[in-house]
Amino acid sequence: LFKMGDEQQQTRPKRIFINDVDRYSSKHIAKVTSASEGAVEAGDTSSARGEPAFQIVGTVSPSSKHDQQPFLLEQYPVSHSTGESELLERLLECDVVVYNISESATQQQIEEATWAITTLNDEIENFKSRKMFILVSSVMTWTMTKPQDPEETDVLLTEEEFRRKRPHPNFKNHNILEKLVLKLGRGRNSKLAGYVVASGLQYGEGENLFHYFFKVSWLMQLPKVPLFGPGTNHIPMIHVNDLAGVIQNIVEFKPKSKYILAVDDSKNTLEDIVKVTLLKTIILSTFGNLFQQEELEYLNINLRLDAFIIKDSFSLNWTSEAGMVENMASIVEEYKNTRQLLPIRICLVGPPAVGKTTIAEKLCSHYQIHHIKIKEVIEEKLTQLLDYCWVVVAWRVFYFLTLGFNNCVGPLGRLADHLVFNILKEKLNSKPCRNQGFVLNGFPKSYEQAKRIFSGIQDLMPKTQHVFALNATDDFLTKRAQGLPQSVAENMRYTQEEFVPRLTRYRQLSTAEETLLDYFDELEIHPEHIEVTTADSEYTDVMKKITDTVGIPKNYGLNPEEQEVENKKKEEERKQKLAGDAAQKKRRNEAALAEMQRNLSEVQRQELELQEAHSLPLRNYLMKYVMPSLTEAMLECTEIKPEDPVDFLVFAHLQL
Repeated sequence: LFKMGDEQQQTRPKRIFINDVDRYSSKHIAKVTSASEGAVEAGDTSSARGEPAFQIVGTVSPSSKHDQQPFLLEQYPVSHSTGESELLERLLECDVVVYNISESATQQQIEEATWAITTLNDEIENFKSRKMFILVSSVMTWTMTKPQDPEETDVLLTEEEFRRKRPHPNFKNHNILEKLVLKLGRGRNSKLAGYVVASGLQYGEGENLFHYFFKVSWLMQLPKVPLFGPGTNHIPMIHVNDLAGVIQNIVEFKPKSKYILAVDDSKNTLEDIVKVTLLKTIILSTFGNLFQQEELEYLNINLRLDAFIIKDSFSLNWTSEAGMVENMASIVEEYKNTRQLLPIRICLVGPPAVGKTTIAEKLCSHYQIHHIKIKEVIEEKLTQLLDYCWVVVAWRVFYFLTLGFNNCVGPLGRLADHLVFNILKEKLNSKPCRNQGFVLNGFPKSYEQAKRIFSGIQDLMPKTQHVFALNATDDFLTKRAQGLPQSVAENMRYTQEEFVPRLTRYRQLSTAEETLLDYFDELEIHPEHIEVTTADSEYTDVMKKITDTVGIPKNYGLNPEEQEVENKKKEEERKQKLAGDAAQKKRRNEAALAEMQRNLSEVQRQELELQEAHSLPLRNYLMKYVMPSLTEAMLECTEIKPEDPVDFLVFAHLQL
């Protein structure tokens, strides 16, 4: 039955279990292994047909259970702590079980790996075919190992000496688990073969431990890369794809040696690694909260290891045999592609006062890229020259004022075009612009200028370059320029005397035989035309059209501290907006109340006038028929002086 099971195993792809496939190391091991066709052996029909030789299954954290990895056949959001029986069932279905504890393993992960190898060993009698258990551990279990001859300081340690290795104090549990795997996997006829792979510090494919150094270098925010300690310690390393290749070779060729070192051929120090990202480093006594304690322990390792088994016995298609330093160019490309750090380059074209600068600033804030303004670029270059050496500057100024003034300075004291072009090309070729990207607005203005600027940097132009041609009517632009405060108009050269000629010049260049937009069309970077209108005073529609075309940001977002500041700023803006809305509502209510009172007064006035109008006929009657008789009676009353004047008037009136 056992032999029959092995024969059936040869006719189908091997099923490999890998734990924590949503983490950096295990994910890339699973990804590389799943894409492998394996070695074409007798009876291995799956490889002969060019189909994948391995089917990968694995566990993921609960937070990743809904994110299906395309390279996995199945994934299980389970662990030893949440379901032993279910996990054991999955392990028994597999031909190979890989437990990776090489990167920041928790005690729970070590306990799960211990449970897995122990439980599988207890189930050996129920195996239908041979199985393999591979523990991917860390070279940190070698940290305290001393050379046999204390006087030999540069001696290389090899796998043959693994029995006398001494672990770092915080990696004793790793060492205990390694011994358990090697012990349980002994025996020629054992149905469970155990292997231990001591992995060097892993790099490549977006980085993990070395991510901080790459990020600092990418952002170019620090003039020097921080270096923890003197950096003279040797760090054994391996590219994560090469680690996957080592595991694949173990699965395919079943080497006799059960303990295997997985390190590349480099003997680099920490300083070598950090310096290759930036030429300057600064030594820090502490990294504060930049690294976790376990990560600092990895960076402090000082070992010189020689992995002769993978060199002599394995068939590895190396990604980085010579190490990180020698292959930095390709590793940087991996880093950018994996983390989608692609530069975004935007060129804004349009007439004066159309809003190019405002839109450029919004885009730079949204995409975290650099705003290239020709005036500031020239001022920055002149400042650099002054800082470089005042003697050289003095000599150049003397040269400009005497021999080369006419060649270097154009009309009205402005720099000649060729100097402006050289300064701008140097800026666009700088590392920050090449890494993150830029927004260039207001320059170049013509076909010829664009040709002279971009001719030497064609590699910057395709794919991530976008050109947006903003436009508006002359009437709209003129009114906008006239509506600016005098000081702003003078600073932006939007006064009546300057703005109209500038607008006229732009229209002339736009109708030339060869225009600026024609240059981009020839490069197959076809400009997007966007109309700016009065209805979009905040450029909301313009920004939406541009961001929809360019896509999502492809740069690092804010760090936690910056994000906290940004959140506080947004919260303050929200509170101010609420306060403003409340004040405006109060003003509206007060205005409505005042209006209501005015309306009430007007109604009262109109009612009084109406009453007076209604009382007019009665008044006229009294004045005509009653008042004359009453006046006569009152005069008579004053003459007679009766005892009761009222009765007298009544009777006199009645008589009348």
